Amino acid sequence: MYSPAEPKPPNRPDSSRCGWATTSLPADLPGSNEPRMEALAALLYLAAVTSTVRLAAGVLVIPQRNPVLLAKQLTSLDVLSDGRLIVGVGVGHIEAELAALGVPMSERGRRTEDGLARILELWTSPQTGGDSAVDHAVVQFPTPVQEPHPPIVVGGHSPAALARAVRIGDGWFGWLTSPDQTLQLVQQLEDLAEPVPRPAMLGPLEITVAAPGVVTVDVVEADALIGVNRLVVGPDTSDGSEPDRFIEAFQRDVLTHVASDS
Repeated sequence: MYSPAEPKPPNRPDSSRCGWATTSLPADLPGSNEPRMEALAALLYLAAVTSTVRLAAGVLVIPQRNPVLLAKQLTSLDVLSDGRLIVGVGVGHIEAELAALGVPMSERGRRTEDGLARILELWTSPQTGGDSAVDHAVVQFPTPVQEPHPPIVVGGHSPAALARAVRIGDGWFGWLTSPDQTLQLVQQLEDLAEPVPRPAMLGPLEITVAAPGVVTVDVVEADALIGVNRLVVGPDTSDGSEPDRFIEAFQRDVLTHVASDS
């Protein structure tokens, strides 16, 4: 249920041995002032030095990436990690970051919808007819280990993002939301269940939340009552200097008490 935010070199304790379920990495490209690794490269490294912890990107900005190449990269990650990949996706919100890659803000939604459709097509029908940018058949093998494909977790708080999560997502990802904010957004997701068609094969929508600030036992318990399935927590810095201290302190000050109360 709890996800540290930083990669672990092989000579450091593996978070999976501490009972953590998922390692989730931020996936910004140009535009971030924090020292972050590119998410897919970091996840590939983590796949090599861990064996049980789930591997997630929160979130990949789909309009910034070529969907055919991204489908292959994500498939490779799922195969090499033996089916541990979780794919967080979003439209992006940092104009400078999108502009650096030639993506107008006004085209984010369309490019996200088109990109996700192409990725899902390649995952579930490995040979496709291509489109205007690809004038011959595209074939992708191998296919992902997870069937029918790695879980897709849709990030975002806008009505369009919430509807997208209900329509195609295995889960929804809330970014830096307090329990009160999370409750409001979960209620909006529930309200969309009737007007927005959701394939039965997707099952219930899983709720993931990246918690803001210091996460206490009260915050964890409040989110659990709302129905949050996965709580993403991490240290205050992204420079790689704090993960060990953070994991040990969170295990001692929060997880132990949550476990004893359950």
